[in-house]
Amino acid sequence: MAFDFAQLNPIQIMMGLMGASAVVITAIEGVLISKRTDREPYDWRAFWTTVRINLLRVLVEAIPMGAVMGVALPFGAWMYEHRFWTVPMDTWWGWVAMFFCTEFFYYWLHRAGHRIRWYWASHAIHHTGNQYNLAAAFRQSITGKISGGFVFFAPQCLFGFSPDAVLMSYGVNLVYQFWIHTDLIGKIPFMEGIFNTPSAHRVHHAANVEYLDCNYGGTILLFDRLFGTYVPEKDGVPIRYGLVKTMTTYSALKTCLFEWGNIFKDVGRALRGGHPLDALGYMFGPPGWAPNGQGLTTDQLRAQMKRLTGSPTGAPPVELLDNWAGVPQVEHKLNGSPAPVR
Repeated sequence: MAFDFAQLNPIQIMMGLMGASAVVITAIEGVLISKRTDREPYDWRAFWTTVRINLLRVLVEAIPMGAVMGVALPFGAWMYEHRFWTVPMDTWWGWVAMFFCTEFFYYWLHRAGHRIRWYWASHAIHHTGNQYNLAAAFRQSITGKISGGFVFFAPQCLFGFSPDAVLMSYGVNLVYQFWIHTDLIGKIPFMEGIFNTPSAHRVHHAANVEYLDCNYGGTILLFDRLFGTYVPEKDGVPIRYGLVKTMTTYSALKTCLFEWGNIFKDVGRALRGGHPLDALGYMFGPPGWAPNGQGLTTDQLRAQMKRLTGSPTGAPPVELLDNWAGVPQVEHKLNGSPAPVR
């Protein structure tokens, strides 16, 4: 049966065009990088993993939305019906308001994606690439609707922006972020600290502990500066990209679901042990959380690095992650289960 493209809405068409364009442009970048002898060889296996992840996303989007996955647009529509006022989009200030409103809520969505494990389970996929290139830009989750990140944008509808306008604005925000996923472009002096740049976003994708949990802005860094999460890239400091505990699999399905599996293991163990509050901590605490302070959150990683090296900087060594000396209670956590894989 032939597919009727007329059934697609503008958002679906936009996402389809964005996806196809991203694959082509990213492949061109891969060819160009492969021709250079002064760089690490381009990881084509990781590129094809990213392509397969996006094919999985297409399949997931094709599944009829159930009660859990299909609430995003209806919830936004409900908020819009009960909006405080209507923002006129035929005025210049309406578009300016939309830009800053989208950026504000995107900041908090992105920050939650790193600081709340439930959201991290979906967002972590974006950080699994061990090289920083354009392919990282469209390595996105297939479980975003399950984790419910849409709740961060629904209030925009309450403030007078239609659901379609919100989705379109969010899409434009993501399009901007495509070009900043590269280490081929150095610092851009007149943009640094104001706009999200390749330099600022390299910091965001770094596994170096001094760079964790910062630079959440989509197009601008205004809210990072306001809320204390802006960190500039330091000259001469090597960056290791990817998760704190490097992911080595090229399986698209494992890449998309690994942290959900870890959550289920931790929650199941907590419930079997009669600790329902611990189960909530494993779900909604920060990545790396464990009971009684026995985890490897960002702050704990920095403390351990300072203990080992005298400075809370650099990428954690494998021996710290696999053999956390002095804390035998968490050995089971360091080999896949809890949140150290962040």
